[in-house]
Amino acid sequence: MAYKDTIPVNWCPNCKTVLSNEDAAGGVCERCGTVVEQKEKSQWMLKMSSYAEDLLKGLDDTNFAERVKLGQINWIGKSTGVEVDVDIVGGGKFSIFTTCIETIYGITFFVIAPDGKLIKELMPRVENKEEVEAYIKETALKSNMDRTELNKGKSGCLVKGIKAINPVTKEEVPIYLGDFVLGSYGTGAVMAVPTHDQRDFEYAKEHNIPMVQVIDGQDTSEHAFEKGDYLGKGCKLINSAEFTGMTVEEAKKAITDKLVKDGIGRKVNNYKMRDWIFSRQRFWGEPIPMINCPKCGWVPMNEEDLPLLLPDIAEYEPTDNGESPLAKIDSWVNCKCPKCGHDAKRETDTMPQWAGSSWYFLRFMDPHNDKEFASMDAMKYWNKVDWYNGGMEHTARHLLYARFWVQFLYNIGLVPHKEMIWTRVSHGMVLGSDNQKMSKSKGNVINPDDIIKEYGADTLRIYEMFMGDYRQDAPWSTDSLKGCRRFIDKVIRLYDKVNDEKGYTKDLEVLQNKTIKAVETDLSRMGYNTYVSSLMILANAYDNKESITKEDYRLLLMLMNPSAPHITEELNEKLGYKPICESSWPKYDESKLIETEFNIAVQVNGKLRGTITINVNDTEDAIKEKALNNENVKKHTEGKEIVKIIVIKNKIVNVVVKNAN
Repeated sequence: MAYKDTIPVNWCPNCKTVLSNEDAAGGVCERCGTVVEQKEKSQWMLKMSSYAEDLLKGLDDTNFAERVKLGQINWIGKSTGVEVDVDIVGGGKFSIFTTCIETIYGITFFVIAPDGKLIKELMPRVENKEEVEAYIKETALKSNMDRTELNKGKSGCLVKGIKAINPVTKEEVPIYLGDFVLGSYGTGAVMAVPTHDQRDFEYAKEHNIPMVQVIDGQDTSEHAFEKGDYLGKGCKLINSAEFTGMTVEEAKKAITDKLVKDGIGRKVNNYKMRDWIFSRQRFWGEPIPMINCPKCGWVPMNEEDLPLLLPDIAEYEPTDNGESPLAKIDSWVNCKCPKCGHDAKRETDTMPQWAGSSWYFLRFMDPHNDKEFASMDAMKYWNKVDWYNGGMEHTARHLLYARFWVQFLYNIGLVPHKEMIWTRVSHGMVLGSDNQKMSKSKGNVINPDDIIKEYGADTLRIYEMFMGDYRQDAPWSTDSLKGCRRFIDKVIRLYDKVNDEKGYTKDLEVLQNKTIKAVETDLSRMGYNTYVSSLMILANAYDNKESITKEDYRLLLMLMNPSAPHITEELNEKLGYKPICESSWPKYDESKLIETEFNIAVQVNGKLRGTITINVNDTEDAIKEKALNNENVKKHTEGKEIVKIIVIKNKIVNVVVKNAN
C-alpha cells in the first residue's frame, strides 16, 4: 500500500515540515498558524484512495451518528460521471471528468492545473512562457484551501500557442491555467461550460471567453443555468447536434453511450479523497522502516529487526533545507541493505501523528501482548469499540484514517472485523459568552480553575451538563452557572427536611420511579441537559414537602452523584450510609411509573368550584358522586336542578345546573 512519489505538498516554512490538507486547513499550519506554501517534494504515500468504496460501504456496518457519517461521505466525495479524452492541437491529449456530460457541447475552454504534469509537458510549445511561469510561482504560494474552497475561480492565465479540441464539436478551444484546479486531484484538468456552471461563467466574463448555451429554460446572459436548476425539470438540449430536443435525462445517457462507443469516454466513479501523504520531516514520529539501496532500490527492513527506534540524541530541531532532523545523523542513516548487504541509507522522514492514533484502540484490547499488537482471541472477546467520543473536527480525518487502517488490517487477516468502531459520537464546543470560539486574542476565555475556586467543582460539572445538547456548541453563561449553584444549595438545604420515618414517602414514589427511569435513559444517550432537568424537578418536589425520609433524600443524592460526586458523597456520609460509589445503582419499579391517584377540577356551569382526588380505577358514577360531595360544589348546587354532569375522565368534571327562580 506504500509508494514514493514527487508531488506538490503543503509546506510550513516555520515548522519546516510537510502538512496534510487537514493540517493546513484555512491555508495556515494547524500547529503554529504560519501561512502554508506549496512545494514539490518526494513523499511516502499510502494508497488510501483504493479503499474509497470500501470506506463508504463500511458505514453501513456502524452505528455512527448521522452527521458523523455525513462527514465521512463528504470527505470521501464520491461522484459518478464520465471521463472523456481530449485531443490537443498538434499532438498530445489529456482527460477530463464530468458529472454533467449533457453540457459537453457547450465547452468553450479548458482549465488545467498550474502544478500539474500536463503544463510541464506542454511548456516547450508555450508561447508566453514568462507569464505562465509567473502564474505557476504565484500559485505555489497558495494552499489548496485557498485555491479551492476560498477561491471564486477567476484567477487564471491563457496558455498561448496551444489549443484543445472539443471532443464532440471538434472545434478548437483555448486552454487556461487556473489555480482552482489541483494537480493532485482527478486528472488535473476540467472542462468549462460557462452557461451552465457559475464559476465557469465568472471566469469566462473575466477573461472574455465566448459562451454557448446548450440547455434551454433560463436566460444565461447574466447568470449560469446550473444543474441544480435544470435537473428533473424537463429541460431540453439546444445547440447539441443530434441530441438537440432531448430532455437532460435522455441526453445524459445518449451522449455517454456515444462517447463510450467512440472509444473516447468511460463511465467512472471519482473520489475527492486522495492518497495519504505519509511523510513528515520531524524527529518525533515513528521512523519509516525502509532502506534505500543503490542496487536494490527501496527495501523494507527485516521484520526481526523491528521496531526501528529513534536514536538517542540531544538535538532534534528541524533543518533549513526541508530534510528530516534524522538526515544529519550519519551513524543512524548509514546501514546495510537487508537484501544484498551493500552499503545503504535509511529513510529519514518519520510517520505523521495519525499513524499511532489510527490503531491504538486495538492495543487497549490486549495491552501486555509482547508478540503481536493484539491477539485475535482478545479482539473477538472485546469485539468493536462500543462508544468512541471526540471532537467534531476529528470525525473526518482521524476517523477516516482509523477506519482505513483497520480495513487494511482486516484484509491481511489481523483483525476480526472490517469496522472495529461501532458508535462514534461528537461533542459540541463550549463557546465564549459572545458565541465565538474561545481564544486568548479575543479575550473570551473562561478559566475552569477560577470557576471552581468561586463556585465549586460540582457547580461547574452540573452547568457543563445542563448548558445544552451534548452534541451542539453552546455559549458560556455565568447567569446559568449561578442557577446551577442555587440548585446545589437547594439540595444541601433539603438535608434539614429529613425525618426519622422509614422507606419512601408514598405520594413521591411515582415521581421517584419516573426519575430513575428518565435518568438512566438520559445518561445512556448522553442527554445530560435533560438528566439535570429531571434532578431539578425531583428536588423541587422534595422542597414542596414539609419533610422527606432518609431514603427519599439518598435517592436524589445517588441520581445526582454522576454530575456532582463531591457534595453528594459528603451529604450521603452525613446520613450515615456507605459511600455512593460503592453502592448499587437504584432500580425503578414498573408498577409505580403510573399515577394511581390524582386531583381533577370540578366546575359548576363552567366556573371552578373545587377539586377532588380520584383513583385511576374509579368508575364515572363514583367520580360524579365525589364531585357532588365536595363541600364547595354542594354550596353552588344546593336547591338547584342538576341538568347533567359531564365527566372528562382524568381531567375535569363539569356540573350543569338550572338556576332556581
